[in-house]
Amino acid sequence: MNKTLEKDKNQIADLLKNATKQALDFIENIDNRFTTSQQTALKEIEKLAEQGVGTKQSLHDFIQKYDKILVASTGPRYWGFVTGGATPAALVGDWLASVYDQNTQSIKGDGDISAQIEFETIAMLLDLFDLPKDFLGGFVTGATMSNFTCLAVARQWLGKQKGFDIAKEGMRTGLSFFSATPHSSAIKSLSMLGVGSDNLVLVNTLDGSREAIDINNLETQIQMIDAKEFILISSAGTVNTVDFDDFKAIAKLREKHNFWWHIDAAFGGFAACSPKLNGLLEGWQDADSITIDCHKWLNVPYESAIYFIKEKHKLLQVATFQNSNAPYLGDPLKNFNYLNFLPENSRRLRALPAWFTLKAYGKEGYREIVERNVELTNSFAKLINNHEAFKVLAPIHLNTVCFTLSDENKDSGEFLSRLNKTRIVFMSPTVFAGRKAIRAAFVNWRTTQKDIELAFVAMLKSL
Repeated sequence: MNKTLEKDKNQIADLLKNATKQALDFIENIDNRFTTSQQTALKEIEKLAEQGVGTKQSLHDFIQKYDKILVASTGPRYWGFVTGGATPAALVGDWLASVYDQNTQSIKGDGDISAQIEFETIAMLLDLFDLPKDFLGGFVTGATMSNFTCLAVARQWLGKQKGFDIAKEGMRTGLSFFSATPHSSAIKSLSMLGVGSDNLVLVNTLDGSREAIDINNLETQIQMIDAKEFILISSAGTVNTVDFDDFKAIAKLREKHNFWWHIDAAFGGFAACSPKLNGLLEGWQDADSITIDCHKWLNVPYESAIYFIKEKHKLLQVATFQNSNAPYLGDPLKNFNYLNFLPENSRRLRALPAWFTLKAYGKEGYREIVERNVELTNSFAKLINNHEAFKVLAPIHLNTVCFTLSDENKDSGEFLSRLNKTRIVFMSPTVFAGRKAIRAAFVNWRTTQKDIELAFVAMLKSL
């Protein structure tokens, strides 16, 4: 054995203690860490040495080189890109997922059985979202791969309606996709699936400052291209304003049209946690597939999202992702293996952080996180509305404030640049209704009213 490796093996307890000390320093001081880094690029890229220096020295070198420039993206005032944090329980689960290092696939009981943990976690999540048990679910890396997984099965369904097997025969023309305000990850998924992002038919949104589907225009578009079968990508929380499509109206459309219904509920799906908010999702249980991004409002570390696909589509799902070219024999659920149900073959135990945080805090814990974040969103919007320098551009539907400067002659982009350079708070730019705007998204379990007040003071100083 390599001498340095053997030395590390004999000192593993001390090495992990040192790493824990560094982790605690980051966590315990996260409120005071900067939200952006002033360093844009390394002056010099280090080359690989012939002789390694060992883990202790590597940790020391890492701290010296990188620690001060890593931003507090998991902190309470990082409000850009709908970025969550990581609860204490989720961190424990994530660390143990690395320690156990399971390739999560089968539930048969011979060898690795970590897929049972994933099955149990999916059941917990269905309970959290009050969704029926006729959804199958699994963990993927993020919303992009969840949308990809769901839309890949939807594509297979659409091919079947037209009499061909896309997984075996490849793409053909005449596949119809509709959406009003899709997330970029859904459009990217269409590109990766070979559908072509330009083939997405954009439907009008409702009048005013809404981003939800205009159902009447959707029907017009369906008739214009004579779409007998199609795929509809709907939103449970658009990016700019967290607007929700009318799921009851979409469900009613099925009385007249044959379509696969996909809902991108990456973070908006967490409205289901609260009796005050779950009306936004009324009817979503009838969808064929749903995307949920766990690293957002579930507050687990990155590379954690789930898909929900109705069990009645299990054969289509296997036809899309089966690991062998041989036809699948029998019921795939009786000999279940995740490699036949999603894109990856090798995959870590992504469910464990979610299992820990759900077990630790339960429905009550997530109801409190969601409702507190929504209260903070409205508090922040009130501060903006009550100041002459700012203007809220859209109604507050859930957890995001979309706003700009009141003076149209002033550049909100320049203001945002100054604000983010304070390194007290981070927000992201956007464009809404043809106007440069700013988004502040609240999903972090740490955020309090004090953070709102600190951020607003920084905003006033940045004018």
